[in-house]
Amino acid sequence: MLPTHMRAVQLVGHGGYDQLVYKEDATVPAPARAEVLIRVAAAGVNNTEINMRVGWYAADKLTGDAETGGGTNFPRIQGADCCGRIVAVGEGVDVSRVGERVIVDPTVRASGGYLGADRDGAFAEFTIASAENAYKIESSLSDIELASFPCSYSTAENLLTRSGVRTGETVLVTGASGGVGSAVVQLAKLRGAEVVALTVAEKARLLRSVGAEQTIDRHAPLVGTLGKDSVDVVIDLVGGSEWPSLLDVLKPGGRYACSGAVAGPVVALDLRTLYFKDLALFGCTVYPPAVFESLVRHLESGKVRPLVAEVFPLSRIVDAQKTFLDRKHVGKIVLRVRD
Repeated sequence: MLPTHMRAVQLVGHGGYDQLVYKEDATVPAPARAEVLIRVAAAGVNNTEINMRVGWYAADKLTGDAETGGGTNFPRIQGADCCGRIVAVGEGVDVSRVGERVIVDPTVRASGGYLGADRDGAFAEFTIASAENAYKIESSLSDIELASFPCSYSTAENLLTRSGVRTGETVLVTGASGGVGSAVVQLAKLRGAEVVALTVAEKARLLRSVGAEQTIDRHAPLVGTLGKDSVDVVIDLVGGSEWPSLLDVLKPGGRYACSGAVAGPVVALDLRTLYFKDLALFGCTVYPPAVFESLVRHLESGKVRPLVAEVFPLSRIVDAQKTFLDRKHVGKIVLRVRD
């Protein structure tokens, strides 16, 4: 017997932390055709949820799916990272899936959106996902550890796939200590690349322990430290005023891939640098299912290491987001949903 009500955090509008409302009487959803109901064990905290809360996407006048700020309906239960167990299935889904331990691919392909953005997500005791997005996982990792992977590592895998990182290449990663950045470091190392991580001194040792051959202080002059035309690929999660130097350090024919702009979304591009050096630029959000399937294989093989910085109960979502925004952590901040 499943309960009719659940604990959940609802985002009721754009604004401050007061827009996050913790409830103990939210309605447990029912799976529709081709969907599954998941009892959530843990959920990761991401930039996308904070950006959505403060209206960052909408403020930049981006339109389209909910991941970029268009069409958000309130109240919304956020949470793109989900680990839990299937407890019920909708029509057309084999009942044998009940009991499976799963992680959820957050990309909602049917609507072009994102879990926790254009449909309710994992900041609740129960959530709905498309059956094809709920991947059975067989791993000795804890629920907390598994919840640190879906959003960050699928984004990282997509960045590396789109930019075509190969064995022997040099990859520069900005924002390397965050959830996506630390995932890029590990997954690039798995591809046989040499990783250079931009970070701060107190986080350098941990990043080297997960695969970075070199760490550079994020405030250091990049061209003066690395030299012009010195790296094959730049994976950028930061943007900001120093952005032009990222293209300066790319070799001719180099590739740049981006999925974040925590230091500022508006940058200065000298088109002469772009075309004289024959550079390729990739914006990376939506990825094919094969990217998430690759992540599941990495997890089950034990080839990637979870980096969980801190764990909070669901009721302390505000503390979790404040800690996230302090940016003193390495890896992911995770909410424990199931006691």
